[in-house]
Amino acid sequence: MSNRRRFLTAAGAALGGLTTQFVLGTVAAADRPARAAPKSPSPEGWSDNAITLAWLGHATVLLNFYGLRVLTDPALFPRIGVDTWIATVGPMREIACALRPSQLPDIDLVLVSHAHFDHLDTASLTAIRGRPAAVMARRTSDLLPRRRYHSVHELQWGESVRVATARGDIEVTAIEVKHWGARLGRDTYRGYNGYVLKRDGHALLFGGDTAYTPLFATYRRYGPYDAAIMPIGAYDPWIRNHCTPEQSVRMADAAGARLFVPVHHKTFTLSHEPPDEPIQRTAAALAEEADRLAVRDVGDTARIA
Repeated sequence: MSNRRRFLTAAGAALGGLTTQFVLGTVAAADRPARAAPKSPSPEGWSDNAITLAWLGHATVLLNFYGLRVLTDPALFPRIGVDTWIATVGPMREIACALRPSQLPDIDLVLVSHAHFDHLDTASLTAIRGRPAAVMARRTSDLLPRRRYHSVHELQWGESVRVATARGDIEVTAIEVKHWGARLGRDTYRGYNGYVLKRDGHALLFGGDTAYTPLFATYRRYGPYDAAIMPIGAYDPWIRNHCTPEQSVRMADAAGARLFVPVHHKTFTLSHEPPDEPIQRTAAALAEEADRLAVRDVGDTARIA
């Protein structure tokens, strides 16, 4: 095997199970501008006496949780993947991030679910405004870029931490999901989490990246939840690591979430299903409760409490 193909095989593993041929395809694709996000959120106008969120693309959600700014799995730039010091090897965005890093407010808390490149993007973690706290899965904080974080907490499943910020405290609990955490194939010791957020008597569920698991029914004990932020894409052919839209809704229902916030679709081509299929299947799964579907397109904003 050539050095180039060996490297690309490692790159495929690092991106969460992509084949060498797929990574080769993304490398071969000419750099081209992503389509603009359908909508552009205006977080400067959000109330500090509510819970408001915007889906910025992929698994990145910006939250104002009663005045405390939270960002999940930041991926803010045109390409994700392996940094070769010359260029980044990996998929390019199909739809641009709904906000540029400079348009973000100062962030109080960053949640990182696991070490895959589409969830732990070092360029994005460097560019975040403010001096946030970071909550991460076990044995992943060594991947944080060298910038000033207010605090860094690694959590294992079932562990909780009360994070103190300049805008108040928030409680974060790590929950078990069905995925994997290795960044470069062999570092299988790294963890992978979902999270429960609690503040001012309200709770949110962030499912991270997960295949179907009945464990979500056990997370009712942390609720009730105003909303569940759940992945719905990249299931064909990666069904062992990613749930279908119907399974995602079923897990959110099992946990007892009032609203459903679908993420992890449309932004990058990481699988074979058509880009609009995940949200169409999600809408069909919620057809009898359409008002529970909080966002549909990149850039959508929802006030959920």
